[in-house]
Amino acid sequence: MTQSNAFIWLVSIMVAWGLNVVALKVLVEEFSPVAMTSVRILTAGLVVLTVLALQKKWTVPGVKDFGVILLISLFNIVGHHYFLSIGLKGTTAVNTGLILGLIPILTAIAAVIFLKARLTLLKAAGILVGFGGVFLVMAAGSSGQIQIAAGDWYILLAAVTQAISFVLIKKISVDLNVFVLTGWMMITGAILLGMISLLTEPGGYQSLVQGEGYHYAIFFSSAFIATGIGHMIYNNAIRLIGPSESAVFTNLNLLFSITGAALLLGEPVYIGQIAGFTLIVAGVLGGSGAVDHWFQRSRRSVEGD
Repeated sequence: MTQSNAFIWLVSIMVAWGLNVVALKVLVEEFSPVAMTSVRILTAGLVVLTVLALQKKWTVPGVKDFGVILLISLFNIVGHHYFLSIGLKGTTAVNTGLILGLIPILTAIAAVIFLKARLTLLKAAGILVGFGGVFLVMAAGSSGQIQIAAGDWYILLAAVTQAISFVLIKKISVDLNVFVLTGWMMITGAILLGMISLLTEPGGYQSLVQGEGYHYAIFFSSAFIATGIGHMIYNNAIRLIGPSESAVFTNLNLLFSITGAALLLGEPVYIGQIAGFTLIVAGVLGGSGAVDHWFQRSRRSVEGD
C-alpha cells in the first residue's frame, strides 16, 4: 500500500467492516457467541502472524512486551469482542453498526482524559452531536418506537472498550511494530475469550460443529478478510495518511453496515435511525478532530503561500 492508493484500500476495508456486522449477526444467531468469537479471533491472529512470517517480520514478544499485549488485549479484544458478540444477540445489525460508529468520538474523549489531548470547541460540539445521534439510534430500537434494547448497551460498551484500547496503544510504548502487536493481541485475547466461554457457555464449542456450509463460509470470510487482513490494512493506512483522515472513513462503515443489514437480513431502517446516522457522521467529523486538523492544515498552507 502506498499513500496514493491508501484511500482505495480504506474504502474497500470499510465495505468489509460494514458487511462484517451483518456476518456477525448471522453467526451469533447460529453459534454460541463467545465460543464462536474466540475461534474467529484466534483464526484472524494466526492469519496476521502467518503474513508476518512470510514477510520475515514475525517475532516473539519479550516478557515486558507480553505484559503490554495482555493489558491492551483486555480492552481491544476481550472487552470489545465479548460485548459485541453478546450485544448482537439482543439488538439489530443496523443499531450495532450505528452505535459502533461512535468509536472515533469515544477515542477523542479517551485521548482528552488519558493523553491530555486538547479539547476544542468544535470537538466538544461534535461529541455532543454524536452522542445525540446514538441516543436517537438506541431510542428507535428494533421497532421504530421509543425503546432501548438491552443489546444496545452491550454494543455501547464494545465501542467504549475499543476506544480505550486505541489510546492505550498510543500511550504505552513497546518494541514491537503495530502488526506484530496486533497479531499477538488477537492470539492472547482469543485464549482469554475461550476461557470465558468455558465458564459461561456450557457446550458452547459443541455448537461450532452444528452449522451449515454457508455459516462456515461467513465465519472464515469474517476472520480472514475483515478481522485479520482488515486490521493490518487500516493500521497501515493510519501510518500513511494519519489518524484523523482515516477516522473519517469510518462513516462509510456505518453506511455499508446499514445497507447490508437492510438488503441481506431484511432489517427495517427507521426515521430515528436515519436521523441518528446523520448526527453520528457530523459528530465524528467534528468530535474526532478531523475538521480541526483540516482547518489547521489549510491555515498552514495559506501561511506558507
